[in-house]
Amino acid sequence: MGRWPEGARTRLEAAALALFVEQGFAETTVPQIAARAGLTTRTFFRHFADKREVLFAYQAELPDVVREVMADAPQSASALEVISVSMRKLAETKFDGRRDYLLAYQAVIDADAGLRERGLRKMSILSEAIGRGFRDRGMDDLGATLAAHTAVTVFSVALDRWLAAVDETSLSVHVSDTLAALQSLTTPEA
Repeated sequence: MGRWPEGARTRLEAAALALFVEQGFAETTVPQIAARAGLTTRTFFRHFADKREVLFAYQAELPDVVREVMADAPQSASALEVISVSMRKLAETKFDGRRDYLLAYQAVIDADAGLRERGLRKMSILSEAIGRGFRDRGMDDLGATLAAHTAVTVFSVALDRWLAAVDETSLSVHVSDTLAALQSLTTPEA
């Protein structure tokens, strides 16, 4: 048996989101989150710096996932092919099966200006990681910056469409559809 309770981090994330939905982000305290998870406040702070971080914890690994997929992409792949593969992989590994969680998460974010700002900062961090990934592939700064912002925009639009959808279409399919729509904007009609 480990020194810390098993699954504590996951329990804290679930408890925090439930409380944020029930009573609002500002009204929820760290001791309430810990109590709902059946843990101590001290355990909370072993895992998270503050209650904002418990909400954004799932995003911490996103830059690493994307960089890894980008590094594995064939060197001959175009920027749009790399975006397609990396954003679909991100969708499949970090978002599939979490739609209900993300709907609740988005409602909490939308209700608080400070959290919306924090969410934008997290997307900026993802964009910076993607830009580094393109630079590592030999792309110049301008191209890497454009490709990174394009990737984040494609993913954000696809995520919004997925969360708003009434059907069971996967986020990965929404990523592909969004990228196809982008490509149609830059391809002359025949």
